[in-house]
Formats: sequence, structure tokens, C-alpha cells
Amino acid sequence: MQGNLPPEAQDKLETLQDLQETAQEVSEQKQQTESTLTETKAALDALDNVDDDATMYREVGELLIETDYASASDKLEEKVEDLEVRAEQLDKQETKVQEKFESLQDELQQMLGGAGGPQGPAGRAAPAARK
Repeated sequence: MQGNLPPEAQDKLETLQDLQETAQEVSEQKQQTESTLTETKAALDALDNVDDDATMYREVGELLIETDYASASDKLEEKVEDLEVRAEQLDKQETKVQEKFESLQDELQQMLGGAGGPQGPAGRAAPAARK
């Protein structure tokens, strides 16, 4: 079907496919960040049940390094803040990519409206045609 499209429509379709891949990547990054954030918050909560003078270790690469309560708490709080900022950035990026995708999809459907009949990109029925 792509070979029958006008060059401008073909370019838009390729851009749509790229945006779809970007959206998937951003979604996966966001999911991973949120998972790490949940784990880090759980570790910080667990730290509340530990005595201030307890011997603790933190993982540095392949090593476990002895640390104190205050340092462990500070590191975890800093990590939570960083992850929250990252999750917010990814959420905004995900929204922008989705908006761009929908806008481009609308442009493509309008472009193909006369040439492609009720069919949308890649031969799928356009959402308006399904009603």
C-alpha cells in the first residue's frame, strides 16, 4: 500500500512510524523509572525501621561498601527526587509525542481522504469511518 501513496503522504507515514517507535521507547523508559522509584521508596521506608547505629552496606558496582544511616538515608532521598523528576520529564515527553502523533495522523487522513477513500494509513479504516 505504501508504494501507491503520494511522496508527501509516504513521508508522513514514515514519520508516524518513527513517532510510534519513539512513543514505545519513552513508555518503556517511564515504566522502568516508575518501577525503580517504587523500589527506592520502599527501601527508604524500610530504612525507617532500622536503628540509627545499625551497620549498613550500600552496593557500589560489584562491591558492598559500609555506610551509616544518615548517608544511606540521604542517598535514597536524593535518588527518589531524581527519579521523580525523570518520571515527570518522561510523562511530558510521552504527552508531546502522543499529541504530535495524533496531529500527524489527522493530517495524513485528510491528505488521503480524497485519494484513499475511507481507508486510513496502511489500509486501516479511519476512526471516523468506523462509526
